[in-house]
Amino acid sequence: MCELSTAEQPLIQAEALARELGRESLVVLDVTVDLAPARFDGDYRPESGAAPWRAAHVPGSRHVDLLTSFSDPATGLHFSRPAVDRLADDIAALGISAGADIVLYDRGSMTWASRFWWLLRSVGIGARVLDGGLTRWQALGLPVESGDDAPAPAVGDRLPVRGYRPMWVDRDEVLAISEGRAPGTLVCALAPAQFTGAEKTRYSRRGHIPGSRNLSAKSLLDDTGRLRGIADVRAAASDALAGSPAPVVLYCGGGISACLTALGLVLAGYDDIKIYDGSLEEWTADASLPLVTLPGGEQ
Repeated sequence: MCELSTAEQPLIQAEALARELGRESLVVLDVTVDLAPARFDGDYRPESGAAPWRAAHVPGSRHVDLLTSFSDPATGLHFSRPAVDRLADDIAALGISAGADIVLYDRGSMTWASRFWWLLRSVGIGARVLDGGLTRWQALGLPVESGDDAPAPAVGDRLPVRGYRPMWVDRDEVLAISEGRAPGTLVCALAPAQFTGAEKTRYSRRGHIPGSRNLSAKSLLDDTGRLRGIADVRAAASDALAGSPAPVVLYCGGGISACLTALGLVLAGYDDIKIYDGSLEEWTADASLPLVTLPGGEQ
């Protein structure tokens, strides 16, 4: 496994990955989940990305179904991080061994790949995210495969996965920051219309956590679906986080898009970043917790 030092530059371009295909230590993982826009408030419909992966994928890649692995169903929330022992088991089931060079991608949004990158990073495992995902890969005319003819990997030795680093916060910590009882800056990574409450939400209620700022994950991508240049990301972050106390606590709907914003902030040089894993899925389910909507938004 690569250690965190190699993840300081956690992006790889499609052209570079194409040159590396076939290298023995390379492990390419498609971690796409399909999540349709909400038709009404509370409309949450995640679907496995396995079928689209079979239709077209980066040659030699494997699909990781985040609906059934790398999460903790006991929380009652989607995609919440698993206990460290479960994480180690899921990594072993992928056949990943020491020295693997892990590349993660999804079908264009980069949110799911960023989520998996952050999860691995939080236990000291380095990985790279394919900039622009499969969408840019195909736009460049690079080769794709279909089907699932690749042999199933042998189950790897159980790796000595360390405990989680302090890169996550829970609801009580977020509430303390929101109420001014603890230092920190809350940042919502959803689109502005979700932040204000103007758009339908997949979750129980619309709006954002009181005291939050907004730095949309998708605003950090250019028109090719890649992360913007570092100078542009820094400028966007500076505008959103001016005068903000550390730590920067990112959240979104379910702790996914927040990880793309985290990726951008890491590249921009921010180092005290945490993710609220439960995000609005957990927060909005408790009617006693406040939400803010802005003019034009609805509750």
